[in-house]
Amino acid sequence: MKLKTTILAGTALALLGSSAFAADMTIVSWGGAYSASQNNAYHKPYMAAHPDVTIINDESSSEAVAKLRAMNEAGNVTWDLVDVEAADAIRLCDEGLAEEIDADTALAPAPDGTKASEDFGDMIVSECFIPQIVFSTTFGYRTDKVPEGVEPPSGACDVFDLAKYPGKRALNKRPIANMEWALLCDGVAYEDVYDTLETDEGVARAFAKLDTIKDDTIWWSASAEPVQLLADGEVFMASAYNGRLFSLIEEQKQPVGMAWNWQMFDLDGWIVPTGLSDERKAAVMDYLFFATDTQRLADQAKYISYGPARASSAPLVGKHETLGIDMAPHMPTDPNNAKNTFVNNYSWWADYRDDLDAKFQAWLAK
Repeated sequence: MKLKTTILAGTALALLGSSAFAADMTIVSWGGAYSASQNNAYHKPYMAAHPDVTIINDESSSEAVAKLRAMNEAGNVTWDLVDVEAADAIRLCDEGLAEEIDADTALAPAPDGTKASEDFGDMIVSECFIPQIVFSTTFGYRTDKVPEGVEPPSGACDVFDLAKYPGKRALNKRPIANMEWALLCDGVAYEDVYDTLETDEGVARAFAKLDTIKDDTIWWSASAEPVQLLADGEVFMASAYNGRLFSLIEEQKQPVGMAWNWQMFDLDGWIVPTGLSDERKAAVMDYLFFATDTQRLADQAKYISYGPARASSAPLVGKHETLGIDMAPHMPTDPNNAKNTFVNNYSWWADYRDDLDAKFQAWLAK
């Protein structure tokens, strides 16, 4: 579904020196609970302030890199704003497919006047990346399928223990996280995982570990799939984005538990594609100035358990908008959930992703 947005852009007026101005804009995100949180925190209040604005979500972010490459090759960029993971933002920036953004001139300062670049801090992992949230890929499991007398799973390495936890698994159909977990759970030290993955032997070792559960694994590509598989009872354990699992457990009241150990920390945010006209870019930047300010990022945490990327937003995180529960204990960054975490090496994946994507798909096809 294409996202069409009509925007009365104050920034556009300043940049273009024109009168009131409307632009169609296509914004791409991930769908599901995440897009719903963006709609509630960003889109609805923006539309309330701009009555001419209509926002509809495109849910193609999982295909963002390939589609932006194709659009650029065809000379027809039809997307205006795209939500991507940090590693993909770095790749798109390196390939000249994403605009460089000066955070201090393009984004709002913190309420106390702190510059945006300082407020976001090291969350800005690329000059083209505008951070939104800290999230994790972690594991959910069916509480009603834990074998009698066995303690529930606690984390990623339990997915490889078919004897203790029989049943189908669900894993993302891509190398990120799976390769790291395979090596970590095969005895490779945390600090040596990426050095090991740079070698043919290390890649082979990761695939050998994944081979032990390959026949018992359902491979997912859309983020709605693993939570649906859990809800339907088709799998015992599934890797999924922690916000999707939060929705499944707290909003849908499914018999699912969280296994946080060795959750994969990651960042998600916006990129502005290159190739936009001045008018389209101005409209996008007007929206981004609003949607990435301190209050808006804190507001998103009312609807989904992802930590805001601005330091000034964190103290504003409170209760869920409709459930009334405190959101902090459900965040991946909560101390009780973050005893053992694996931080995605965004720069490393930007360099090695295409090669490992090809190897991973070839392994799946065997």
